[in-house]
Amino acid sequence: MNQTPPAAPGAPDGLHPAGAPAATPAGGPPPGQSASAPKSAAATSILSKKLRLGDALIQEGLINEEQLQQALALQKKSGKRLGAVLVEMHLVTEQDIVQILSKQLRIPFIDLSNYLIDPVIAKLVPEHIAKRHMLIPINKVGNKLTVAMVDPLNIIAIDDIQLMTALMVKPVVATHTDINKALQDAYGAVAQQDKLMDDLEDIGHSDDEDLDGLGELGENDAPIIRLCNLVISQAVQNGVSDIHIEPFEKELRIRYRQDGMMYTAMQPPKKATAAITSRIKIMSSLNIAEKRLPQDGRIKIKVSNRMIDLRVSVLPVIWGEKIVMRILDQTSLKVNLEDLGFEPKTLERFKTGVASPYGIILVTGPTGSGKTTTLYSALTSVNSIDTNVMTAEDPVEYMLHGVNQVQCKPEIGLTFAAALRSFLRQDPDVIMVGEIRDFETAEIAIKASMTGHLVLSTLHTNDAPGTIGRIVNMGIEPFMVTTSVILVQAQRLVRKICKDCKFEIKPRAEQIAQFGITPELIRRIDLPHINEKNMMFYKGKGCESCANSGSRGRVGVYEVMMMSERLRDIILNGGSTDDIRRQSIEEGMLSLRESALRKALTGMTSLEEVLRVTMGEH
Repeated sequence: MNQTPPAAPGAPDGLHPAGAPAATPAGGPPPGQSASAPKSAAATSILSKKLRLGDALIQEGLINEEQLQQALALQKKSGKRLGAVLVEMHLVTEQDIVQILSKQLRIPFIDLSNYLIDPVIAKLVPEHIAKRHMLIPINKVGNKLTVAMVDPLNIIAIDDIQLMTALMVKPVVATHTDINKALQDAYGAVAQQDKLMDDLEDIGHSDDEDLDGLGELGENDAPIIRLCNLVISQAVQNGVSDIHIEPFEKELRIRYRQDGMMYTAMQPPKKATAAITSRIKIMSSLNIAEKRLPQDGRIKIKVSNRMIDLRVSVLPVIWGEKIVMRILDQTSLKVNLEDLGFEPKTLERFKTGVASPYGIILVTGPTGSGKTTTLYSALTSVNSIDTNVMTAEDPVEYMLHGVNQVQCKPEIGLTFAAALRSFLRQDPDVIMVGEIRDFETAEIAIKASMTGHLVLSTLHTNDAPGTIGRIVNMGIEPFMVTTSVILVQAQRLVRKICKDCKFEIKPRAEQIAQFGITPELIRRIDLPHINEKNMMFYKGKGCESCANSGSRGRVGVYEVMMMSERLRDIILNGGSTDDIRRQSIEEGMLSLRESALRKALTGMTSLEEVLRVTMGEH
């Protein structure tokens, strides 16, 4: 039986000393390649770099010469690789070794424990090849395939992959433990998806098929049940905000929304559409027989030992019913105002408003702009044992300890207005109304704010100054608006640049002019250290950490307008939205565009994001 010989003393874990040939795996060279075949450019370049693990560890101060000699003696007796021996002696960790290899070879180190492997990318290399060489593909861009490897000098493995994929391999270093776990997760998901798709091909495709029994299936491995569970669990693990299941004439598409952008996750067989729709309806306690009207429901499911709520919306479309599931993950809720992305002076303004004993605070912005998170953070900041906090929501998205939350149900008469009337008989200090949609709700909320209660709510307007006109157009008298409203905040979400691939861009003169970046603006946004000479913008190149998107996560941009005596006069005199905006800016309000530009100048987001999110803003 052939065995790969142990690495030479002082050589890196699993690698060979410079100049020594790599061992040929049992069975000879891969098909189509002779033993003398020339190596790939990437492999030859890597192999040409000298490396001795023991010397490198001593150089970095992780071990001393005496410890190295002890490890080499143990290696000689056990036949194990030097790195494995050093780890067993508790002198170094796997992380130490791969970081040394990364530094010596100038090959990037990837922490796979924080990286989600796409099963589609993993399928590019057969499982037995990946396990034999302890590697896993993690990203593909054009004709380049990034592969995480324990042994980045394994030129046999690199050539194998290049031959079978016709792609150029870019190796990165990862720990044995991380790659082993990634192999189990990724190829397990591949096998699961493959089997699911095969099983789904056997499902009937008649829209009139009787699927009522799906909710009572005794076996947990029924294909439809497994598919729906897989769609939800993958979305939760990926940090997705919404799941879209969309039927078309000849295909069924499942898409995820992550960081505000959509991408296709999978495409099950078209004939499984009716079964998947029925299964989601059953999970949501909806009527599976009703296919003509929209329906709303909720799913509570346990994923990775944490409870996840999903808001489900079913809408009849031409080729079936479109389903959108919004994921509400309690563990992902940020309830600290400092973590949301407020500028220092803007945060101070907002906190001042929230600390008021009475009045109304309005948070505005489009759907998906983070309004609910801001309101929950504000409630958390005022929630204490001596304060009675009550909310009317539709739906209740997150459970807040110590807050009395009411789920409104308009179909039985429990509207926002009805809940508000009842709240006033419950001795509240702070009231939150999910949304002001009509005159009745607005009138009660404003009257409550004028009678000693702090009221927080949301409104759908484009900016803070425009909110005043929206309330007046609902039928509220201007004098009631000026008496009750103490603060209006508008917000958006911009994508953050990936920290691992961020690079600087010197702005062009036309860009500076286009965005109106002047010394006055820089003074307003409080960045005194920035001037035209040292001004920089930033962007993400795209890397393994961000799935080549150049961005990871989102952060808010805000404009906070505080009511002042001058603003009250303008509103009472019938001033326009532009008049209100000019006065607010004169009093120190940063606009959405200015807030976004500050984040661009400090390297948090890109100019493209500023333009995308604040196009048309002042």
